[in-house]
Amino acid sequence: MTLEINLKSEITATQTGQRLDQTLADLYPDYSRTRIKEWIQSGWVYIDGIASTKPREKVLEGQLIAVEATLQEETAAKAQAIDLDIVYEDDHIIVINKQAGLVVHPGAGNQDGTLMNALLHHSPGIELVPRAGIVHRLDKDTTGLMVVAKTVEAQTHLVSALQAREITREYEAVVLGSIISGGTIDEPIDRHPTKRTHMAVVHNGKPAMTHYRVAEKFRAHTRLRLRLESGRTHQIRVHMAHIGHTLVGDPVYGGRPRPPKGVTPEFFEVYMGFKRQALHAIRLELAHPYTFEIMSWQAPVPEDMVTLTRALRKDTEDNPIVV
Repeated sequence: MTLEINLKSEITATQTGQRLDQTLADLYPDYSRTRIKEWIQSGWVYIDGIASTKPREKVLEGQLIAVEATLQEETAAKAQAIDLDIVYEDDHIIVINKQAGLVVHPGAGNQDGTLMNALLHHSPGIELVPRAGIVHRLDKDTTGLMVVAKTVEAQTHLVSALQAREITREYEAVVLGSIISGGTIDEPIDRHPTKRTHMAVVHNGKPAMTHYRVAEKFRAHTRLRLRLESGRTHQIRVHMAHIGHTLVGDPVYGGRPRPPKGVTPEFFEVYMGFKRQALHAIRLELAHPYTFEIMSWQAPVPEDMVTLTRALRKDTEDNPIVV
């Protein structure tokens, strides 16, 4: 499947002397600089009817710039009928409440059955958008809100907004240990130096910042609300582990489950049966990429985390916190 792109503009006096790629980026901000460079180098950009393949070529007032490009299908993944919990959808974006167990991208060990496969089935035209419109990701067993772009223009806008920290992403989590008050973790993250499938706080890693506040205190656990300033892989899980408060059920960073002493059999069953990280993307707020209207969505905490929270609350009632 392909999509034809036809764009035309006349160079103004203020643009005279600019590079061709810079001028196109200014004229058509919905397309990335990388894509514009590809168009030029592919011979799809014309200056007064003559193809230009030099991104650095200078433009002059009065010249007619034309783009005649073709967007090819961006993914080889196949469409699959997979149920999605769609919170909102229009011609430009889809907001999804992702379920636990759903991988976002196909990869080693997950060639199909992913969110990308589901999106290709739900909205076939999305195959023309890089990564099937996926703007940001959630880990396989993290639940909650994600925004997906249905057009290249919407994706370019949302990616830029995400990088500029103009998209609000709030999470709910349950962590081990008692946290007295909220705070901010400002520690760089990158691949673990020896465990290549893990991430870690690394001195020369990429900047990462997580804000958190206490929502509820339990006997030996804390329910948190968190907000991301960046979007590194496993960021919340790594940051909380770094300060000694790993997420309940986290199979990678949390180690073996450690229920507190003196719990009831009912609590033990719930706690040991929680097999994923207790993390849910509860709120998403952004400016719509077409209307620029500020939009906000909330996804209810999933039933397994509700059950866990009730069990922790009951355990705290049975074993009051001594202050």
